[in-house]
Amino acid sequence: MNGSLGRMTAVATAAVVLVSMNGEAATAGPGEVRTADPCPSPASPAPVPPPPADPAAPGDLAVPGTPAAPPGAALPTPPTAAMPPAPPALSGSGAQESSPDSDGDGTWPEPPPTGQRLFRRMAVPPPEAAASPTPAPPATTGETPPGQSTALDGCDPPTTKAPVKTTPNAGKPGAPGVGDPYFANAGNGGYDVGHYDIALAYAGRSKGTVDATVTITAKATQQLSRFNLDFRGPKVTRITVDGEPATYGRKGQELTVTPATSLPAGATFTTVVTYAGKPGPVRNNSLGTYGWVPSKDGAVVVAEPDGAPTWLPVNDHPSDKATYSYRLTVPSDLQALANGTPGPTTKQGKTTTYQWSEESPMAPYLATVAIGKFDVRRGKVGNIPVITAVDPRFKKSAAALQKTTIKAVAWESKMFGPYPFATTGGIVDDPKLDYALETQERPVYAGFAPDDDFIVHELAHQWFGDSVSLKSWPDIWLNEGFATYAEWLWHERGKKDSAKKIYKRYYRQPSASPIFNPPPGKPGRADLFSFSVYIRGAMCLQALRTKVGDKAFFQILKTWASSRRNGNAATPDFIAHAEKISHKQLDGLFKAWLYSKGKPKKW
Repeated sequence: MNGSLGRMTAVATAAVVLVSMNGEAATAGPGEVRTADPCPSPASPAPVPPPPADPAAPGDLAVPGTPAAPPGAALPTPPTAAMPPAPPALSGSGAQESSPDSDGDGTWPEPPPTGQRLFRRMAVPPPEAAASPTPAPPATTGETPPGQSTALDGCDPPTTKAPVKTTPNAGKPGAPGVGDPYFANAGNGGYDVGHYDIALAYAGRSKGTVDATVTITAKATQQLSRFNLDFRGPKVTRITVDGEPATYGRKGQELTVTPATSLPAGATFTTVVTYAGKPGPVRNNSLGTYGWVPSKDGAVVVAEPDGAPTWLPVNDHPSDKATYSYRLTVPSDLQALANGTPGPTTKQGKTTTYQWSEESPMAPYLATVAIGKFDVRRGKVGNIPVITAVDPRFKKSAAALQKTTIKAVAWESKMFGPYPFATTGGIVDDPKLDYALETQERPVYAGFAPDDDFIVHELAHQWFGDSVSLKSWPDIWLNEGFATYAEWLWHERGKKDSAKKIYKRYYRQPSASPIFNPPPGKPGRADLFSFSVYIRGAMCLQALRTKVGDKAFFQILKTWASSRRNGNAATPDFIAHAEKISHKQLDGLFKAWLYSKGKPKKW
């Protein structure tokens, strides 16, 4: 993920600010509170001191390990592109959170200053910035326990519907969470989803309501007496399992479904959930504003880490990936985009239905819908269709988004191996979230026109984060460290800068710098998108490159992406993979860079 002013990161997908290696900044938002229609305004984050511009790359700095080989055959160098100028420093007031036009009065905050490249949720100091403590999140009442966001509880009472006639129900309940260390109640046990079919009708911005029917095809992994879905969205009106009415109840994010008869282990079953009402976003102290976010003319979904349930009944954990199909019906003056490949578009009366299909397995937080008015452009990079869409407010950036997306995908395909999906592209929409999210096949840039670094970062996630997904959230560095390192490699193309030089400039910072703390291999829920996850995560990869040499390093990256394609992975998997390819013992390096406190000194 990535961000810009107000809550950005080179992530998607979190309440502070991230700055790239050129010194630009970003911020994020407030404490998790109930958000039905009138969403409370988030508290502003603590001001972040403006970082100075990054100075010229210094000379060699003695650090452990042998020098990295200069870019060679393993590191293709496309035609040299001029490095972008360093942006002006932020004003002393710091980057402030901005929120959607939740009251619907048509007024919107002023756009953030231009020329600042900020990464979502945490502003990372540039390499030469003086260390300063990471800002503490603002005190907010009503913060709910991890994994138990109750953003839209009020849409449904937590009582069950009138019971349907059932037969004695053998089996046992599926677990109401997968036990993720950071989001204990996210995801659910007892089944594995294969496909979500989403039929959603949007009434228009004046109402902001949806009528939806979601059909979930899943396989029971145990005999199930009942099972849970994660859902904080509008009022549920009906649920069936294999065509029979089911009993259901809601409490917090848990939607508990009891089928008329138990589901045998190994059986494929179909659950249909019908609901209607007005979705809204989650607002959280450390993770910001995300989920179903109203825009000036529609809505956009950016759901990392646990925002998918704001609009979709789902098994909300990256470990349960599935395919998706969408039928999105909107007023005919609007358009609707989603992940994957477009299908037929059908106009009927005053509405138009857009069909999309994501045919590669996808983690729930990567599912997106964008409804509004867009300048849509189509092209190709090789044989891969490129579809970009830009809100009219940012129409001047439409050509650049299309051109840079094509250029970046072509370059990254050489660096990381074949592009893993059927299509690519990007969406620029108007909510002032000022961060980007690597929504699968079509990243979303929320509230700003992205520069090259943003685009490169989000597209790198298509390999690292989307195709190869997390097994659990503590391994977030496998997403963000890799995508940040892709930016460093992008700067290496013209040989005016290099990943090695960027690493050295960061390494000059003292041990107390937030780029080193907390350790990125286990950052904690509140620091999921902190400076260190991005920067120290990328530095870990540069240390690995220095240790094993360019040939082995780039082979590690390419074979990691190809061998784990469409799957999930954890840090121990990557360590084992790197050791296998390099024929080196690397435990000490990864322990130092991912788990030790402060600045690594020996590895």
